[in-house]
Amino acid sequence: MTKRFLRISLIFTGLIMLFPAQGIADTPFPSIHEPEGEGVKCVKDEDEMRRNHMNYILHQRDKTMREGVRAESDSSYSLAKCINCHVQPNDKGEVPTHDSKEHFCVACHQYASVQIDCFECHADRPQKYIKRDQSPRALKQQLKEVLDAKDMGDAQ
Repeated sequence: MTKRFLRISLIFTGLIMLFPAQGIADTPFPSIHEPEGEGVKCVKDEDEMRRNHMNYILHQRDKTMREGVRAESDSSYSLAKCINCHVQPNDKGEVPTHDSKEHFCVACHQYASVQIDCFECHADRPQKYIKRDQSPRALKQQLKEVLDAKDMGDAQ
């Protein structure tokens, strides 16, 4: 019985060596757009940010939301600063949004199979690339339309 099990194991191992799993090693690690603009270097090294960026962002959120700290000089880990450096126009001059594969956050989050919910409230592009009418009335009207549409969707 033992020899038979050993023989089957060796045959199976040989087949695995001849036909390795195809999809596993072929998945490339996502490329990350290097920071540009305000900073040339990220606030932490790349490995540290890959592992712990969510902790820095949550800590910053707590300081802002619970302690009321909104000083620009004290927000090294704000989501807006990440977006301002890492989200840049592509070769065609288009700035990717969070639903595009070109967006800085999307590639890694898809790779790790993690949902991004930051952009339900936060801007997914640097402020300088968001085109807005300068009139406050137009912004209030836009907000009203969005909220009305959401209320209509919730009511259905």
